[in-house]
Amino acid sequence: MGKPPPLSTSDGPSLLALCEWSRDEIAARILAGEYLFIYHSRVVRVTPAWLARHPGGELAILHFVGRDATDEVDAFHPDETLKRILGYVVARVNIGPDGWEPFVPPYMMGWVWKEGKDGKRTWTREASIIHTTKSGVTAEATGYPHDEISPSSQILLVKKESIGQEIQIGTPSLETLSPPPSTLSRKIQAQHSAAYKDLHRRVTDAGLYKTRYITGYGPEFVRYTLFAVLSAVFYSKGWFIPSAVFLGFFWHQLTFFVHDLGHMGVTHDWVWDRIISIFLADFLGGLSVGWWVANHNIHHLVTNHPSHDPDIEHLPFFAISPHFLSDLYSSYYKRIMPFDFASRVFLRMQHHLFYVVLSLARFNLYALSYGHLIKTIRDSPKARGGRWSWWGEVIGLTTFWIWYFFVLRGTGSWQNALLYLLVSHVVTSPLHLQIVLSHFSRSTADLGPVESFPHRQLRTTTDVICPESIGFIHGGLHLQVTHHLFPRLPRHNLKAASKLAKEFGREQGLEYAEFGFIEGNSEVRGVLRSVAEQVRVMGTIANANIQEALSMTGKQ
Repeated sequence: MGKPPPLSTSDGPSLLALCEWSRDEIAARILAGEYLFIYHSRVVRVTPAWLARHPGGELAILHFVGRDATDEVDAFHPDETLKRILGYVVARVNIGPDGWEPFVPPYMMGWVWKEGKDGKRTWTREASIIHTTKSGVTAEATGYPHDEISPSSQILLVKKESIGQEIQIGTPSLETLSPPPSTLSRKIQAQHSAAYKDLHRRVTDAGLYKTRYITGYGPEFVRYTLFAVLSAVFYSKGWFIPSAVFLGFFWHQLTFFVHDLGHMGVTHDWVWDRIISIFLADFLGGLSVGWWVANHNIHHLVTNHPSHDPDIEHLPFFAISPHFLSDLYSSYYKRIMPFDFASRVFLRMQHHLFYVVLSLARFNLYALSYGHLIKTIRDSPKARGGRWSWWGEVIGLTTFWIWYFFVLRGTGSWQNALLYLLVSHVVTSPLHLQIVLSHFSRSTADLGPVESFPHRQLRTTTDVICPESIGFIHGGLHLQVTHHLFPRLPRHNLKAASKLAKEFGREQGLEYAEFGFIEGNSEVRGVLRSVAEQVRVMGTIANANIQEALSMTGKQ
């Protein structure tokens, strides 16, 4: 399960029988509205119908139009799906030792191919772009501005036509598809990619995609049951605080299992994993697994990109990069993330409010869950799940609030109910802390489409070192780097896989980042403090300018 399809001699004739498309021809087809990406030297064409029905969502494909998505496709799909993908192959390309020379996907520049009022499909611009260097320059050029926060390759989205340094064009062109210069070498990135494919085979051959139901998930099921029973027992005795604590523990631990199900990492069958996850996430936890999968897939694919990764887009409460102080546009939420009055207030104190905000983060997950279901009411049925998964979630969430309402009502008073509500939700906060520790202190730079999948994951992710005896508190996801390299691995196999991943990092000269829990908290709060200081400086300068203007007015 999960092994990349080998390009054996049996595959060779079918590959050679395909017509070869040039890079310019692929660019022309993309500009004409086709959705093309490269997979094992093959050109895969995604039809508009399949784009709408893709179980992983449209954005997972749109972010890789014009790019070699081989490593990402192999990492995220089981063998059965990989075989089906070959049915969408329309041509082949000649990929040399330096790898495919990628384009910037139109979607990552704010362009969307959509149907207009006249029924014709055309390019529509949803956002404008800002970057350090103009597009169309050779991707490996040198001598251009580059730093860790604003590299020469970076492209960020802002409000449509909100910038003045470049003329807004009506449609994308070959020049705009060409990536800005990058400090990365295509040849070295191709070497990383080839080494990752070998690593993936080693992980598969070691049997790490196989689920250990008894020795792996067995202890977890015992833990879930224990927490649920203790919560019920304490509740029956009128000990509401202990009951709320163990209910929170139950939710916290259950989320990690739902995480594996969302990645198809348990039964490895989409239908069964989704049915189980709807019961656990929606009926028992009040959260939409459909929202989580849509959100989490994009997080894995464009990790820590300020304009594209929803897991770091948390204004007005958090900003981990000064770029968030520029009214960026989110391609996931399809809206501006305003640096407004609320942001100015909260961000100045974000390092102090860090734990307070995280303690209440589950309430935000409710809002995101229900917003997702409302937004997808009229969406086309996906190839997997149809509409039954959507209705299953609606029924599940309704059921959750019915039983949880009666739990709160049974506490006897509104004061007890409020306390029970807060305690049961605050106890789940280690989950949210785990997520931010893994990414908030890592790079948010956009190194361009030339960056390989393994390079991007190791650059933007870190492990949290902890004793094995308390690893369950992190749900096993403290091994986040390995999880990002192999998202469908069952969590109980991450430790074994991490040994191979660290060896891979050493061989490729890539940092496999890891730090202790206390050190990690310090690193994250340091990043938040740095941005907070910039917000305060901006406020000081603004006030000084106002005072100067008032002074000049008074003199007149």
